[in-house]
Amino acid sequence: MTSPFPGMDPYLEGYLWPDVHNRLANVVAELLAPQISPKYVARIELYTVSDTLPQEEIGIMYPDVEVLKNNTKTQEPPLSYPSHHDKLSPITISLPEIQAIEVRIPVVEIKDRGNNQLITAIEILSPVNKRTPGLIPYRQKRQTLHSIGVHILEIDLLRRGTRPFNHPLLPDQHYIVSLLRAEGAETDIWGFDVQDLLPVVPVPLLADDPDAMLDLGEAMNIIYKRSLYHLSIDYSNLPPNPPFTEKELDWMRKEISKQS
Repeated sequence: MTSPFPGMDPYLEGYLWPDVHNRLANVVAELLAPQISPKYVARIELYTVSDTLPQEEIGIMYPDVEVLKNNTKTQEPPLSYPSHHDKLSPITISLPEIQAIEVRIPVVEIKDRGNNQLITAIEILSPVNKRTPGLIPYRQKRQTLHSIGVHILEIDLLRRGTRPFNHPLLPDQHYIVSLLRAEGAETDIWGFDVQDLLPVVPVPLLADDPDAMLDLGEAMNIIYKRSLYHLSIDYSNLPPNPPFTEKELDWMRKEISKQS
C-alpha cells in the first residue's frame, strides 16, 4: 500500500520519524549506488547527538513519557502537609527529572573509492538538528564540510523547528531541500508543500563527472511500501504538529478518502 499523499506524508513526521530517517538514508544510498559506481561508493555513517531537551518532542517523536524519566532511584522526602491553621501554604513535590537522549543520526556519504575521499554529504535532518542546543553544532558541521570542499545536500522533511539554512528569500513552504556545492557560495533550494510531488535533485560528484540524480519521491514510496507504514498510522487523527490550516486539512481528508 502507498501513502495517500502524492509527496511527503506528514504523518511520518511523528513518532515514526526515527525509523523513516534510517530507512530513507539506506534507500537513498541504494538508489545512488548504481549511478555512481564503480568510481564512487555510497556509505551510511552514524553520528550521535545528545538531545538535552527531549521534552519538546514528547507526544511527537517520543510518545512514551515514561522512557524519559530518570531511572535512578532516589529517596523522596516525606510530604509536609500544612496544618489547618495555615491552609494556604503550598505542598512541595519533587517531579521526575528528564534525561538527555542519545540520538543516532545517519548521513549518506559519497566517497571517491580510489582514495576514500568524502565528496558529498547527504544530510537528512532530525528534530535535534533544528532546535537549541543541536542547531548550533549542526550549522558548524555544515560550515566545516563546506570549508574542506565537500558538497552538502540537505533534506528537510520536518515542518517543525528552525531551518539550519536561513535566508530572506527562503521559500515559506512545508519542506525544503538545499544543495551547497563545494566550489560555490550559492545554494540551490527546492521548496515544496504537502500537496506537491517530492523533487528529483542532483547529487554532485567530482568536477569531471556529471551529477547523479536522486528521486526523493521514489525513495519515499519505497520505504513506505517496504515498511508497511499504513499499519502504524491512524489517518483519522490529525497529523503531528505544527498544525496545518483548515484548507490544507480539507485537502488531506479528500486524499485519504480516496484510499478508503
